[in-house]
Parts: sequence; structure tokens; C-alpha cells
Amino acid sequence: FAELHATVAGLPLASSRVLPGIILRRDFAAYCPAGGDLRAVLVTEPLRTPLPAPGVEFVVESEGQYQASLCWISRRTEALMKHLQSNDVKLLLSSVKQEEVVIYYAKLYGVSVVESLSSEEIALIREITGVSPYAPFGDNIHREITETAVATFCQPLLLGSKRCVHIGFTSVCAFQPHCLILCGPVDGVNEQHAAALQGAFTMLQQVFKRVDL
Repeated sequence: FAELHATVAGLPLASSRVLPGIILRRDFAAYCPAGGDLRAVLVTEPLRTPLPAPGVEFVVESEGQYQASLCWISRRTEALMKHLQSNDVKLLLSSVKQEEVVIYYAKLYGVSVVESLSSEEIALIREITGVSPYAPFGDNIHREITETAVATFCQPLLLGSKRCVHIGFTSVCAFQPHCLILCGPVDGVNEQHAAALQGAFTMLQQVFKRVDL
């Protein structure tokens, strides 16, 4: 329930509504409008290419080597974002904050980015779409990307003064997520309404719980 409702203070209760899809309560790090169905990938690690492998010491002995290393990282990161574009990926959903070089090349190659997703939000998206996080730094970063979800829409949404991301996914299960927008004069009233509705949904779950006789 926590990931499937949002509260907005300062608006009348009559402004409350139900929206299809899910709402992520943060703004786009990069937004590239696109029409039609969008391919999306989940990532749980920084996409800025690391120089050394884990456990390997990397020694830079001169300013020239350092600058060359930065150029290599930039080219490698660009190649990865271009690879996403070539696989028709238009949306990147990240559980970590990505570095500026990733955001720069995402905008350059038309990939929208939403970052700093919580573990609960990642788990919800995985349940809806059935996809696993994309790991780009294996033996071959240019292999075909198969772990993609399909978003029927992805757009900014303004809730009060807060900018959010509104996404509709093609679900692979019977669960078709909708998000409840609760409006009220103050936060305390909204919290009371949310608690009451959560209690009502819990009661309905118990009433309609399957009993094997």
C-alpha cells in the first residue's frame, strides 16, 4: 500500500483520484519524451564504467595517464548508453544515483532516467514486469539486452508542488497496479485517510481470503 498511494496537502478531498500505473515520488534525472510503448531496464549499480575490476589496484603515475583514464571512462560510458539506444531502450530505472556523465549521455541518446529508487519500489516493478536488473559490466557489454520491461506511458506528474514520475507498465501477471491520490487540507488528515483505507483493504483481503476446506 505504501508504494501505491500518494498524499497531497492543500487540496480539497474531492480532488482525490485513482490513476492507472505507479507513481515514483521523485523527478526525472533526465527526461526525453517518447511516444508509444517504451522499453525499460532496471539497474542496481552505477553505469559509469569503473577503471579497475573489484579487488584490483589501479595506479596512475602522471597527469597524462589520469586524463587518458577519464577519456576512456567517458568513451566507455557513451558506448554503453549508445548500446541501450540501439536496443530501443528509452527508460532507465536505477536504484542508485548515477553520475553526471551517465545523465549527459542518456540525454544525448534519448534515454529517460529515474534514479535513487527504493528497494520496495524496485521489488514492486519486478513483481509487475517480471524482469531482473540489467548488469552491463559482464564479459560483453554489447550483448543483446533481454531483461526489458514495457511501459505503455512514462510522463511527469505534478502532485501539489512536488514533481513525480507516472509510469504504466504492461503487467505479466493478474496484478494491474493503480495508484491512489489522497488529497486533503493538511498532512494529518491525509495520513488518517490513508490509514483508514489501508485498514479497509486489509479487512477485504481477509474477507476474500481463500480457505481450503
